[in-house]
Amino acid sequence: MRHLTLVFIIAAFVMLSLSRLALAAWQHQRVRNASGLRPIMLGGLRIDAHEVAVLAVAPAVLSPWLGHYPMATAIASVWFQFAWLLLVFMEVATPPFILEYDSRPNRLFVEYLKHPREVTGMLWRGFKVPVLGGTVIVILAAWVGHALFAQALPDAPLPWWLVPILSLLALAIGILAIRGTLQHRPINPSTVAYCADGMLNMLPLNSLYSVLYAIYSMKNEKSASAVYGNMPEQDMHAQVLASAGLPYPPADPDFPSMHAQEPARPRQRPLNLVIILEESLGAQYVANLGGAPLTPNLDKLAELGWNFTRAYATGTRSVRGLEAVVTGFMPTPAQAVVKLPDAQRGFFTLADLLGRHGYQSRFIYGGEAHFDNMKGFFLGNGFDRIVDRGEFVDPQFVGTWGASDEDMFNQLHRLLSTDGEQPTFTLAFTVSNHTPWEYPSGRIEPDGNPATVENTVRYADWALGRFFDQARQSPYWENTVFLIAADHDSRVSGASLVPVRHFQIPALMLGADIAPRRDDRLISQIDFGPTLLSLMGVQTQHPMLGRDLTRAPAGADDGRAIMQYGDNYGYLKGDQLLVLGPQKAPAQFRYTAPETYEPVAVDEALAHEALAHALWPSWAYREGRYALPARQGAAQRAAAARPGAATAADGAAGGKPA
Repeated sequence: MRHLTLVFIIAAFVMLSLSRLALAAWQHQRVRNASGLRPIMLGGLRIDAHEVAVLAVAPAVLSPWLGHYPMATAIASVWFQFAWLLLVFMEVATPPFILEYDSRPNRLFVEYLKHPREVTGMLWRGFKVPVLGGTVIVILAAWVGHALFAQALPDAPLPWWLVPILSLLALAIGILAIRGTLQHRPINPSTVAYCADGMLNMLPLNSLYSVLYAIYSMKNEKSASAVYGNMPEQDMHAQVLASAGLPYPPADPDFPSMHAQEPARPRQRPLNLVIILEESLGAQYVANLGGAPLTPNLDKLAELGWNFTRAYATGTRSVRGLEAVVTGFMPTPAQAVVKLPDAQRGFFTLADLLGRHGYQSRFIYGGEAHFDNMKGFFLGNGFDRIVDRGEFVDPQFVGTWGASDEDMFNQLHRLLSTDGEQPTFTLAFTVSNHTPWEYPSGRIEPDGNPATVENTVRYADWALGRFFDQARQSPYWENTVFLIAADHDSRVSGASLVPVRHFQIPALMLGADIAPRRDDRLISQIDFGPTLLSLMGVQTQHPMLGRDLTRAPAGADDGRAIMQYGDNYGYLKGDQLLVLGPQKAPAQFRYTAPETYEPVAVDEALAHEALAHALWPSWAYREGRYALPARQGAAQRAAAARPGAATAADGAAGGKPA
């Protein structure tokens, strides 16, 4: 049994490495254009170690105890033959899948298994040669597996004192291999993503891992219609598009939210863009928003730019804030799209859009960019470069969550100073304002216990102010639009169905020629993207449903904020808060800041509007309709190719097929 385990580990590593080499050789031009073979093979070893450990850890741990029993050896023999054949089969299935979808087998591979008759016919009609060749290879692999694993003999008994030592050692090695790292967060596909070519980021994976991870990720998907109820699809589109000021029927039914946007101020050369997302910086900590006096630098900056005093986050997690700010996508009861499998390629982002206008895009983060799958999502959807803790130059302080805010801002200033004439979009994400409240000493005068959220907010504000003191004296200031906003508030809680007060965040646009102003309109994070494009002077088309606040009348109070709080969905319009709950009738309140909720009768029109907005993003994600059509890519092709997808989706909206 011990011998079988060792043979399986060696054979699996060899086979998976050879398969990866063959795939890389097949795609040699793309591999050469994206840093060569090294990151593919090194990343592949980490992923293979994970997968091989998953398959072999139980026999390895049990073999010191049971390996001398013939029955245990026979069971291990059958298991290793099965595991070997499964690994080989998935690798054999990979080239045809890449040909069709430019990806290793993924969630779509699993969905096809639900329709064996249609899939069998499709494979036989369109892929006869790969099917026949693959069958031959699998038969040969079965013969090799039988030769390697079927003739095993029981192990010699071990001394009693050695048995627990070897078993514990095997368990420790197995756990380390499965986790894949000694860092804070375990390995995932984002860990080995290394370039902007989504297919190449899949090559370090093996196909069994890719499929199993897709199955695991399905738990993050939740249809809004299953939570809040249904609505006819046409009604949903009509309501959402009307609320965004877009025509219905749409010009392109496949991408109903796609529309042209003219900038409020055309420019000969559009401005650069820097988005600074402040971790957990709710309005409760910002004096100019009625909070505690902890952010004097941000308050001072608010007097220099366009200060939004009633901006609201869409959720309570960083990935939700990233989703809203970078993609303009509305929230759903599912996980944010940053973590969902069908959004890893071909999903709209500002980076993808601006890349088509000649911009280079990068993400700067003091922590590990594979956390919450950020690295994989960004590289798969338009970002050209990831600068995380491993690339920081001489960080002054590294805490639990990564390099400090001042270190992140040092990297940001250094990169902006060397951009020259190249148009750039930079997303910079801070980490310091997060439990356990760590920051370098000597920067602020702490009040009481240094390790508190209040003191960390003071430090985060100090680092922000220090950066803008540098930025305002730098050449890049005059050709750059900056957005400072929080991803979400910290410690969001409350007795109300949706604690609106804890969704309010600071939001400030400044730089270039942006005039100082205070804006008291109700806005959402999804309004940032269209407004920034307009300020930058970018004339373009996009699917974002947020408002261009440069064009809305300054005194208008027709804004809305959308808030996902667990399974509760809050839709705030004026002072009316409509709350949708799971399998419940809608509830409505008259909301008065900071925390007064007066129950009122439900306005059916407002409830209809809220439900449409709750359902639309689930539909758009499910059907692959939130993308730039010229680069639909694998996500849209996969959606169109799903068995049964020829009819219009009853999808997330739960409507009738068109």
